[in-house]
Amino acid sequence: MTEQQPYRVVARHPGFELRRYPAHLVAEVRAEGAFEQAARDAFRPLGAYLRGANRARRATDRETGSQTIAMTVPFVQEEGDRPGRWLVWLVMPAGLTADTLPEPADPRVRTRLVPAQLAAATRFAGRWTARAFDRRATALGRAVTAAGLRPTGAVRYARFDPPWKPWFLRHNEVVLPIAE
Repeated sequence: MTEQQPYRVVARHPGFELRRYPAHLVAEVRAEGAFEQAARDAFRPLGAYLRGANRARRATDRETGSQTIAMTVPFVQEEGDRPGRWLVWLVMPAGLTADTLPEPADPRVRTRLVPAQLAAATRFAGRWTARAFDRRATALGRAVTAAGLRPTGAVRYARFDPPWKPWFLRHNEVVLPIAE
């Protein structure tokens, strides 16, 4: 089974769950272009990083110079600072730390620690289109505001399944950071 990013449900509201996510490491790529194309373009260097396009820090892997990293879910895409710009990332496995996470060989790939945060999330099945995600993001934003909560960051689009899984069975989420 693929490791999934942990969280704890704090409360349930009409239209979303309020979740607490622990601090976690991510490998990320900045991408430009249409929603679907940016995800495809960013996955190539991220996938290469997971398959060993990196410099290992663990003593057991130093002989080969690289380390294979297990795939985790979700695959996340966040709106950038202007239309057509995206930040795309993968959450790193829980067993890795900032000291043991391999250094990316590709300069497009960066790693960073995301602090613990409170977020509203809604789950849905369906296609990975900008329209599908935008519709849910709009509904989530309205539900969060109606619940008296205040968003504090960009909306995130989370994909949990491989592209060959039938679209009607895919697990997707829209996640919005919330002020404490």
